[in-house]
Amino acid sequence: MKAKDHRRKWAGTMQQFVLGRKNHIMAASAVLIIIAYVSKLGFHNESAAVWALTAASVLGAAPIAIQAWQALRVKVISIDVLVTIAVAGAFIIKNLEESAIVTFLFLFGAYLEQRTLKKTRSAIKELTELAPESALKRTGSGEFEEVAIEEVDAGDILLVKTGAKIPVDGTVLTGEGHINEASITGEAVPVGKLKGSNVYAGTILENGTIQIRADRVGEDTTFSRIIELVEEAQDSKSEAERFIDRFSRYYTPAVLLISLMTWLFSRDIELAITILVLGCPGALVIGVPVSNVAGIGNGARHGVLLKGSEVIHDFSRVDTMVFDKTGTLTVGTPNVAEKIIYAGTGDEALAYLASVEKESDHPLAKAIVEYIGDIRLYPVEKTDVVKGGGIVAEAGGRRVAVGNVALMEREQVHLSERARSDIDRLEQGGSSLVLTAIDGELKALIGIRDQVRPGVREDLSKLKKMGVKNLVVLSGDHQRTVDLVARDLGLTEAHGHMLPEDKSAFIKRLQEKGHIVAFVGDGVNDSPSLALAQIGIAMGNGTDVAIETSDVVLMNSDFSRLPHALGLTKATAVNMRQNIMIAVGVVLALLAGVFFSEWMSMSAGMLVHEASILAVILNGMRLLRYSVR
Repeated sequence: MKAKDHRRKWAGTMQQFVLGRKNHIMAASAVLIIIAYVSKLGFHNESAAVWALTAASVLGAAPIAIQAWQALRVKVISIDVLVTIAVAGAFIIKNLEESAIVTFLFLFGAYLEQRTLKKTRSAIKELTELAPESALKRTGSGEFEEVAIEEVDAGDILLVKTGAKIPVDGTVLTGEGHINEASITGEAVPVGKLKGSNVYAGTILENGTIQIRADRVGEDTTFSRIIELVEEAQDSKSEAERFIDRFSRYYTPAVLLISLMTWLFSRDIELAITILVLGCPGALVIGVPVSNVAGIGNGARHGVLLKGSEVIHDFSRVDTMVFDKTGTLTVGTPNVAEKIIYAGTGDEALAYLASVEKESDHPLAKAIVEYIGDIRLYPVEKTDVVKGGGIVAEAGGRRVAVGNVALMEREQVHLSERARSDIDRLEQGGSSLVLTAIDGELKALIGIRDQVRPGVREDLSKLKKMGVKNLVVLSGDHQRTVDLVARDLGLTEAHGHMLPEDKSAFIKRLQEKGHIVAFVGDGVNDSPSLALAQIGIAMGNGTDVAIETSDVVLMNSDFSRLPHALGLTKATAVNMRQNIMIAVGVVLALLAGVFFSEWMSMSAGMLVHEASILAVILNGMRLLRYSVR
C-alpha cells in the first residue's frame, strides 16, 4: 500500500515538473526540429534527423498527454485528447515530421495564450503595484512615525509628503497639494486638494504636504474595492464563454467520431489523424476570454468598473438610460440661492429650521445647515419623516414642519398669495423648495439650487450617437425643476415627484415594453432601481449600498466616463463575435481542405490553427487601446 502511495506521489510530482516547464519543453522541441532539418538538408544525415524528430515528438507530446490524462480523469474529452491521439497516430505510422511540428505548434499556441492573458491582466498588476504598504501615523506624543498599513485605523491622523502614496481614503485636515488620481479616475491631470477635500488610497501626492484623517482603511478603501471588483469581473464568465464550454463538450467527441468513421470507410489512417489535428478549435477557446479580459482591463484603467463579463453583453444592448437627478446629472452639492421670511424674526425661524434639518442627512438639509451656520438649536423630539414630503418634529415644545408644498398642505398650513407667488417664481427658476411652518403657520421659504455637472450635455449627446434612444430623468424634486434640467440637457423624458418605489415601477414598465434599461444613480434610495434595471450604474462617490447593488461603477463620479463605458462594451461585444467567426471559419475551412484539396496536411493545418489563435489574440488586444472618438 505504501509503495502504491509512493508511486502515486512520484507520478504527481513528475506531472507537475513537466507541466511547470512547458515553455522550456517548447523551446527544446524547436531546437530539436531545427537540428533535424539541418541534419537532413545540410548534411544529408537521415539517422540524426530521425533521432532529433523522435526526441522532439516524445518531448513535446509529454505535457500534452499529461493534460489529456488529467482531463479524462474528470470525464472531459478536451482538445489535448485530440492532439495526443493524433500525435500518437502520426508517430506510429512513422510520420515523425508531422508529430514533431504538431506538438511544437500546439505548445507554442498555449504559450501565446499564456502571454496574452498575462498582458491583458496588466491593469490589475498595475493597480496592485500602486497599493500603499506603509503610512506616517501620528502617535500620542504628536510625532509621526512610519507604520505598516495594517496598523492604520479609521480616525487616525496621517502625514503625506510630496511623491508619497495616499495610504487610505480620508479627508484633508491641514495643508494643500496636487494629487494624481489616475488609479481611481483614469485621468492623469493632477487634482488640487485643500482642507476638507476627499483623498483616495493608491493616488499619489505630486506636490505639497498634507495631513489627513483616515475615513476608510484596508479593504474598505475605494482602491481596494476597485482591485477586488476587477479581479472578480475578469474571473467571471459571459454567456458566450458558457456557450463555448458547452459546445466543446460535444464538439470534441464529434471530431473523434468523424475521424473514426473516416478511417472505417477509407482505411486511410493518415487522413483520420489529420482530421483530429485540424478539428482542434484552439482559437475558439481563447478568443472570447481575451476579449473579455482586455475590455475589463481597459475599463479599469479609465475609471470604469465592469462587474463581470455578463455585464458587457447586457450593457452593449442598452437602448434606454434612466438617470437620477441630484448627484448624478447635477453636482450633488446644492447651495441656498434665496431665503424669504414671512412671519416673526428670521433668526427664530432659522433656529427651528436648523434644529430639525440637523436630524437629516438629505443633501438639501446639509445645504441648509451649512448656510445657517452657528445658531442656537432647540432640542428635537418625536421626529416623523414623511416619505416624499419632509420632516415633522417637536422642537423646543413647538410643532415644526420642514419640507415641500405637499407637506404644508398635509399639515394644513395656509399659503398666502405672496407665498404662492414666491413658490411659483422659485420653481420656474429651477430651485428646490424647503418650507418651514411652526405651529401651523408658514415662517420661511428656502430656495436651493444644484448645478448641472460640467460637460453632461455633451456626454449625453455622445450616448445618443451610440444608439441610446431614450434618455430619462426621474427625481423626487418638483416637476418644474426636473423639466428645466431636462430641457437644458436635451433629455427625452422628465418625471418629478418620484418616490423610490415610483422609480422602480417606471423601470419595470419600460422593461415590459421590451426596452433594455440602464439606471444611473448614487444614493440609498436608488438601490432598488439599480438592482431592477438590466444594468445598474453607480457614481463612485455614492453610497456603499448603491455601489454594491450596481453592475458598473464610475469611479470618482466622473460622468464623462459613461460614454467610454458604453462604447467599450459595444466594442468588446463586437470583438467577441469577430473572434468566434474567425475561429469557426478556420476550422470549417481546414476540414473542407482535408476532403477537397491535395495540399492539406497535419502540420500545415496546425500552422493555420496557430495563425488563427494569433489573429484572435491580436484582435482582442486592440481593446486595450480603445477610447471614445
